[in-house]
Parts: sequence; C-alpha cells; structure tokens
Amino acid sequence: VQLQASGGGLVQTGGSLRLSCAASGSTFSRYALGWFRRAPGKEREFVAAVSRTGLSTHYGDSAKARFTISREDSKNTVYLQMNSLKPEDTAVYYCVADPSSLAGGNLFRIRWNYWGQGTQVTVSS
Repeated sequence: VQLQASGGGLVQTGGSLRLSCAASGSTFSRYALGWFRRAPGKEREFVAAVSRTGLSTHYGDSAKARFTISREDSKNTVYLQMNSLKPEDTAVYYCVADPSSLAGGNLFRIRWNYWGQGTQVTVSS
C-alpha cells in the first residue's frame, strides 16, 4: 500500500489542522492505520492509531484530548484532526499502515510495515 500525507502547514498556538493520508495499491479496509511524528532532535513518537474496523482507537499521551484519528474507507483516507496546537507539536507527521488485526490499547504494539512520506506541521508561539 502506498501512503500520501497532506494537510500540514504553519499555524499559531491554539489553532487547528487536519492532516489527511490517502492510500492506494491495496484494499484499504484490511489495514490498521496510524500517525507518528518526529520533531527536530527528538525520537519518533507514536501519535494515534485506528483499527481495521474503525471501532477502536488509541492515542499517545501528547495527543489525548486534543487529537482525533478517523478513517473513511470509501475514500481510502485516514485523518488526524489536531486541535489546541502547541509549539511542541511542531514535527514531521507520518501516516502508517499495517494489516494487523490488533485493536484498542494493543494498537500501540503494531510494527507498522508501511510509511508515508511525511507532512510538516509548524506551530508558532
């Protein structure tokens, strides 16, 4: 499966962005989907994931209560709605996919096989 992320940009503190990731090349509904990010000088960080069925999600600590992941299988797209953005959210955001059947809190355990190219999010203070 090929992944193409978009929607990044420059936003002020407290603002919102919605990232999108379009998938192609395989049956979209067979994949769990997620988002990671990497900030300058920091390790890659898990942000959020949604199960194959779309019935369960899991968030990293930095994303809880502010970000929402969702999927729209009819459009082969996964979204990350980011609200109340902070300067520390500045990073390159990557979408990921894997044919794992894990769900709920186990989404964090997935070893993601497919990665998109990333989209830059910059939050100004």
